[in-house]
Amino acid sequence: MVSRRKVVKPGLKLSIVKAIPGKARKTRFWKRILEEAEKSRRRRRVVNLYKLNRLTRNGDVVYVPGKVLGSGSIDHAITISAFSFSQKAYEKLLKSGCTILTTREFAEKYPTGSGVKIIG
Repeated sequence: MVSRRKVVKPGLKLSIVKAIPGKARKTRFWKRILEEAEKSRRRRRVVNLYKLNRLTRNGDVVYVPGKVLGSGSIDHAITISAFSFSQKAYEKLLKSGCTILTTREFAEKYPTGSGVKIIG
């Protein structure tokens, strides 16, 4: 009998685990991010720029455990990292003066996650 199960390739969670330094993986913040990375693609969060604009202030540090989309605009500068960005969202964030970090850079700069907002 042939099995109908698909072989799941190690993907997002593994890449995030590799990006996070060893001691930081044990913090509540990064455990929460890893839980979000385990979810299927359909269950991952999607955040538009208008929501980021409404929920943040100038200078906030934000992590989005999902994808950031370009609907709306943002009128203040924030530091942001996410699993992925749409091209329009990336361009609009850069145009508004935001700092966009990869997960590795974000983990090195904020290893404990204190002062970071999780939005999504």
